[in-house]
Amino acid sequence: MSTTKKLRLGPLPKLESTKLTFACPVSLKADLDQYAALHAQAYGEAVDAATLIPHMLEAFMAGDRGFRKGAMTRASPPKPKQL
Repeated sequence: MSTTKKLRLGPLPKLESTKLTFACPVSLKADLDQYAALHAQAYGEAVDAATLIPHMLEAFMAGDRGFRKGAMTRASPPKPKQL
């Protein structure tokens, strides 16, 4: 069994996007480039690190229970005050 089939990030959907610029350590960029190469090998579509980052962040945030709980709390309407 190939280890590339075990990537957490699956095939990438086509989404509307906005541009965001950030700085990261050289070592992280190298890891992202390596992940992009493995992703391309696993799914047969060449991608670069910049394409993967939004999907990785989305997956990270979706798996963060603290963030999800906070997002649900903020989205809930305020409870009526009891007199």
